Amino acid sequence: MTIRVLLADDQTLVRAAFAMLVESAGDMEVVGEAGTGREAVELARAARADLIVMDIRMPDLDGIEATRLIAADPDLAGVKVLVLTTYDTDENIVEALRAGASGFLVKDTRPAEMLEAIRTVAAGESLLSPGPTARLIARLLRSPGAVGAFAAEGGPECLSEREREVLTLVGRGLNNTEIGEALGLSPLTAKTHVSRIMGKLGARDRAQLVIVAYESGMVAPGGV
Repeated sequence: MTIRVLLADDQTLVRAAFAMLVESAGDMEVVGEAGTGREAVELARAARADLIVMDIRMPDLDGIEATRLIAADPDLAGVKVLVLTTYDTDENIVEALRAGASGFLVKDTRPAEMLEAIRTVAAGESLLSPGPTARLIARLLRSPGAVGAFAAEGGPECLSEREREVLTLVGRGLNNTEIGEALGLSPLTAKTHVSRIMGKLGARDRAQLVIVAYESGMVAPGGV
């Protein structure tokens, strides 16, 4: 299947460069370009994109609010958001993940890594393992005045013992295959557990499960 990509960045040259890169891949195509967060939301509805590469800092409506509107729209339930930032220490990354983004990319990421990131997020995975996203979450959650808890429908206490084990491993950045190996499960069974956990917690994707794992203390800051 061809991955339909929407590019949202207020810099025309950046969008043009990303468009050339995406179009160079045989398994994806650019279906729209937005220069503001509001345009990104409108085009997400009109272009039926599978994934949006979203800059955090944009005029009119920033990437975080645009992501929040997209994630809250039932008609866009299958649309994934991959946020762009200039620095991997940007505290807005965590807010973007809370809003519904599935991961982030630093703008100076190598072209091949960006294409692989798009494929990863489009497939339903999150860019969290192992690396700066998880470390950033850990740093923010142990700092004074950390942003408030992710509004999950339930806490880890509503999970079974096995589900809590799986959530802990998700929080540490393991993928389904690695979780299966750690717990003696098949990758499919691990995936089923992850899906059930997301349903119980009302989480949009694995990125928000990582936040739950940290905020509940199931994964300790610095443990990634």
